[in-house]
Amino acid sequence: MKQRTILKEASLHGKGLHTGEECTLTLLPAPENHGIVFRRSDLYGKPELKLSPEGTGADMIRQTTISDGNTSVHTPEHVLSALCGCGIDNVIVELNGKECPILDGSARPYVHLIQQAEPIEQNAERDYIKIEEAVSISVKASSLIVLPYDGFKITCTSADDRGIHTQHLSLDITPEVYAADIAPARTFTVYEDIEPLLKMGKIQGGSLDCAIVIKGDKIMSKEPLRFSDEFVRHKMLDIIGDLALLGKPLKGHIVAVRPGHAINNKFVRSVAEKQAAAAGKKADSDTAAQRPASAVAPRRARSIQEGETTLGIRRILDILPHAYPFVMIDRVIDFTNDDELRAIKNVTINEPFFVGHYPGNPVMPGVLQLEAMAQASGIIMLRRMSTDGKVAFFMSADNVKFRKAVLPGDQLEIHVKITKSKGRIATAHGECFVDGKTVSSADLMFTIMDAVETQ
Repeated sequence: MKQRTILKEASLHGKGLHTGEECTLTLLPAPENHGIVFRRSDLYGKPELKLSPEGTGADMIRQTTISDGNTSVHTPEHVLSALCGCGIDNVIVELNGKECPILDGSARPYVHLIQQAEPIEQNAERDYIKIEEAVSISVKASSLIVLPYDGFKITCTSADDRGIHTQHLSLDITPEVYAADIAPARTFTVYEDIEPLLKMGKIQGGSLDCAIVIKGDKIMSKEPLRFSDEFVRHKMLDIIGDLALLGKPLKGHIVAVRPGHAINNKFVRSVAEKQAAAAGKKADSDTAAQRPASAVAPRRARSIQEGETTLGIRRILDILPHAYPFVMIDRVIDFTNDDELRAIKNVTINEPFFVGHYPGNPVMPGVLQLEAMAQASGIIMLRRMSTDGKVAFFMSADNVKFRKAVLPGDQLEIHVKITKSKGRIATAHGECFVDGKTVSSADLMFTIMDAVETQ
């Protein structure tokens, strides 16, 4: 794929979320291999800031800050998210102030600005950061992991401490998906956090014009929610913006639980360090056999045969398109009927996510329990359809609850039942048990689609 820039300059004006100061932001074309660079036109010499994992400032509370010496830019995550989401590789972002405008709290105005500037293709090929080995990090209840994947995908769970507004979403990110499903999602905060943030000198430009406020089980907003799961979509928006600090687009599958700017930036540094270490060890004699399984073309799904009442791991690998380290089912114990099954996942200390979740206190991420339920649901639907060349795609999750920690040595028993199906779309209720006690549950929606094999 070719690199892209913009054809002409375009500007917008607005107030910063945290400083409350007015600022004009202008996008300017840039040559091939230039990257995304910020320019402070209000400072002597118009100093420029290039993106790098080490270039983040100390202030990461409810924002990202990039800095170099005495020059800094605050809250660039929304414009960075829009640029990366729209596939812009080379551009100058010029500011006449220190903080990017918050606008309506989403990245949609920046997407419109990019479209106004007319994206164009350049001659040079785009260079990607390709994930070949899982990288993970966790801080308290938050965690991120990136897995090998031939594309860019984010699976994210957003939740508050009370568990009232837990949301989950998984999307393959393309410019079209980004513009329609991610960019419009607005920033949000909990009502009780407003006063402490104000005392810290934050959100001086905040209002219901640029943010959603959650007060108990009520939503305070100047307009209705743009999505029923707008909060998790905005978390994904921020992840995309913070990943821009890698300096190159990433190919991989991000799995995030309760992400935020501080852990996002630590994660970016971990990915950059892992890539640097891998580059130092990489030999010219690398062969296709040394690549991770997920870099190889996915297997074609095979039908479940009539009379198969259990499935071992070899049959599961035939049926599911997943590969290490993302297969979350070890065995299907039984199919109760055409609508229900029981399966198991043996949770061992060798799981790659335990490296960072959590060091010294390993806990299985809840989002991976959700993935296990989704994979089990897909197996049921594939059994009902009894067709080759199909795969089940996870679409959404509701009523997600995590009740108890799952630890190394536990055996996760997964119960899934189809509750409704129409054509290729179905909903299911899933529960995970350890020693007979419920540890997690969710209502899932998924669809069956033709498998696409890549070379």
